[in-house]
Amino acid sequence: MATVASRPQDVPRAGILGWLLFDCSTQPFYTLVTTFVFAPFFAAAVASSPVEGQALWGYATAAAGLVIALTAPLLGAVADAAGRRKPFVALFGFMMAAASAGLWFVVPGAPMAVPLALLLFAIGTIGVEYAAVFNNAMIPSLVPPERIGRLSGTGWAVGYIGGLVSLALTLALMAGDPVTGKTLAGLDPIFGLDPALREGDRAVGPLSALWFAVFVTPLLLFTPDTPGRMRVGEAVRAGAGSLLETLRSLRQMKDAAFFLAANMIYTDGLIALFAFGGVYAAGVLGWGTIEIGIFGILLTITGTIGAFVGGRLDDRFGSKPVVLGALGLLTAAAVGILSIDPAHVLFVVPVTPPAPGDGLYASWPEKLYLVLGGLIGLAAGPVQAASRTLLCRVAPADRIGQFFGLFALTGKITSFMGPLLVGLTTQLSGSQRFGVVPLIGLFLVGGVLLLKVRVRRP
Repeated sequence: MATVASRPQDVPRAGILGWLLFDCSTQPFYTLVTTFVFAPFFAAAVASSPVEGQALWGYATAAAGLVIALTAPLLGAVADAAGRRKPFVALFGFMMAAASAGLWFVVPGAPMAVPLALLLFAIGTIGVEYAAVFNNAMIPSLVPPERIGRLSGTGWAVGYIGGLVSLALTLALMAGDPVTGKTLAGLDPIFGLDPALREGDRAVGPLSALWFAVFVTPLLLFTPDTPGRMRVGEAVRAGAGSLLETLRSLRQMKDAAFFLAANMIYTDGLIALFAFGGVYAAGVLGWGTIEIGIFGILLTITGTIGAFVGGRLDDRFGSKPVVLGALGLLTAAAVGILSIDPAHVLFVVPVTPPAPGDGLYASWPEKLYLVLGGLIGLAAGPVQAASRTLLCRVAPADRIGQFFGLFALTGKITSFMGPLLVGLTTQLSGSQRFGVVPLIGLFLVGGVLLLKVRVRRP
């Protein structure tokens, strides 16, 4: 096991690499289970109808988010009191892995398939978010303050790469079409996975579990941890008292309070933008699975680039300018999306709609939407990575764990608001295009609140 580093400069390269690989270890759960493979499989093949499946998946997501929001701050406070973070990363990470592995048993048509899928998904979501709280709290002890941005950005980039590779492997080798029996690469699924039973879709659960076990191991072996200070029971009592004190004193910590409020608002906008990007493309531009799948891969690639470059800009210019710049790009992208319909770009410029047989992304609205998607990816990575860094620079060093718990709280407690505003605006206006308008407001309000935050520079 790794020894404890007395100063960030003492952390060996293997320890830094181990920490970076944590984001890679958990990303397949988000990419394969939550978004691209298991969730659509559940809605299409396990639930009684796609509409009911989407609703049930949303309820499970909301329930897990509520549990995380109400408990993550206390867990962060416990981490500060206990000192050590890696045992909690391992405990909650393997909680996610066990739940993911259980998804293999969600067989379409089985009597308890629906409740089993929802329960395991909720448990896995809670576990992975809890593990992230403790992993994030390790950041200040690993590198000097002037390199925190690079560490956080590189971590997000490595995570994006993990999600991209795991998705490509799944589509090319595991998930076969129930009609043709072939994967996207035209191959028979490996390990004899039966497309008719949707075994390739179910196998992403065990794959996510195995992926986590492999890529979290370097962190557990080589990344230094802070010294243990007290037992878990004592840490819970001390952490609860410290959290109450922090909440009472948050009025005096105006910079941290403004940042947490800003993060809550612009994160809602980002969640909704990702949630409705494919729906918007399908409804307004008529995209199918292939077009949306390639679009998702593009977002992942540009997100990797954005997170990697954004981390270096963070150290050079500061976290706050990076987040504000990225929010500006997201706002511009949302306005650009608002300006597109099948016959127009930039609101008033007429274009020729695509004709059958024209090929992928043949029309100018589709091309512009693809460019805007790349812009969203470039901005989303820096927003997420630099926000994590910014918290390190506005939160008290001795309470970093509980502030990352509050960070998880603000990222979850109102996560329904952005999608709800999009849904209401779409319904009231009768237009998918105008449903994007609330996102512009969320990015602008979040940016205004962030302007009030004063950041200590390393």
